[in-house]
Amino acid sequence: MAALVSILIPAYNAERWVQQTLEAAIGQTYANKEVIVVNDGSRDGTLEIVKRFESARVKIVDQPNAGGAAARNTALAHAQGDYLQWLDHDDLLATDKISEQMKHVQKIGDEQRLFSGSFSTFYFCPDRGRIATGPLLRGLSPLDYFYTKFEQDEWLHTTCWLVSRQLTERAGPWLDLRSPDDDGEYFCRVVAASSGIVFVPTAKSYWRVGNTASFSYSRESSVASLRAMLESTRRCIAVFRSLEESERSRKACVTFLRNRLIYFYPDQKEMLSQIYAMAEELGGTLSKPPLLPHYEMVRQILGWKLAKRAQDLIPNLKNNAMRAIDKFIYDRSRQPSN
Repeated sequence: MAALVSILIPAYNAERWVQQTLEAAIGQTYANKEVIVVNDGSRDGTLEIVKRFESARVKIVDQPNAGGAAARNTALAHAQGDYLQWLDHDDLLATDKISEQMKHVQKIGDEQRLFSGSFSTFYFCPDRGRIATGPLLRGLSPLDYFYTKFEQDEWLHTTCWLVSRQLTERAGPWLDLRSPDDDGEYFCRVVAASSGIVFVPTAKSYWRVGNTASFSYSRESSVASLRAMLESTRRCIAVFRSLEESERSRKACVTFLRNRLIYFYPDQKEMLSQIYAMAEELGGTLSKPPLLPHYEMVRQILGWKLAKRAQDLIPNLKNNAMRAIDKFIYDRSRQPSN
C-alpha cells in the first residue's frame, strides 16, 4: 500500500487565502493523503471556511490562540502519515508536488532521506511568481547544507520539504521561539537528523510574500522578535557544531553571525554584545555588518546609517509597487467577463 502523506496547515486569521490553500492541498494528485488544519484561535471567518471542507480525509482542529509553533505541533499530534508536508495557510502547492516527491521516496526507500523541491515567490498570482534559485536547490549532504546556508546566507522555504515521520520524530517538535526564523531553526534539526537531501525540481510550491498575517511573520514586538531571532541563530549554530567541530565550521558560524548582524546593529546593544561574544568564542571578530554591494557606494558618500536606511527602504518601495501591480492583475482576472 502507498505511504500516507499528511498535509499540515496551521491557520490564523486566514479567511482571505485559506480556501485557496486548502483546495491546493486537497487537489494533490497523490491519492493516499490526509489534510489537517489547525485553527489557532482566529478572530475572523477562518474556522467557518475550513469547516466546509471537513471530511474523512480533511480534519479540522480548533484551539485557542497559542502561536505558530503550537499550531504546527497540534497538527503533528493529529497526523497519521508516514510522510509530512508543512503548508502555511496562505501558500500553495502545485497539484503534483507531493506525487513528484513520492516517486523518489518509493524509488529510494530510505526514511532517513529528506526531500526538497523548487519554489516560487508570489503576491497574488502564482503564475506570475518569481522562481527561486540558489545553491541549496540541489542534492546535498547534511554538512553541504549547513556550509552553504551559513557561508552563503541561503535558505529554503518550508513548503519545499517532504519529511518522513521517522526524521520528524528524531528532529523533535517545533519550538515556541516566536522568531521570524522558526522554520530555519526547525529544519536545521531535520537536516541534521537526515542522511542527506534529495532535490526534486519538478516538485513545485508557491510562497506568498507580503502577507503580514502569515505565520512566516512574527506578531510580536520588534525587540521580542529580535531576541527570538538571536535564540534561533544560537540554536542553528549549536546544531551545526554538533555535526562538525572544525576551524572551517567555526568560521562558517562567524559568517552566519555577520550576515545576521544587520538586524541588530546599531541599536540593540545588549544583543550585539551577545553576538560579539559568540563570534569571539568561535575564534572570530565582528564590527559593522556588511551592506549589499550596490549600497557600499552610498555608504562611502552618505555614511553607514543612511546607506542602511536606503537598503531597507528602496527594496520595500519596489516590492510595494510590484505587489500593487500584481493585485490589480489578480483583481481584474477575477472580474466576470461581459
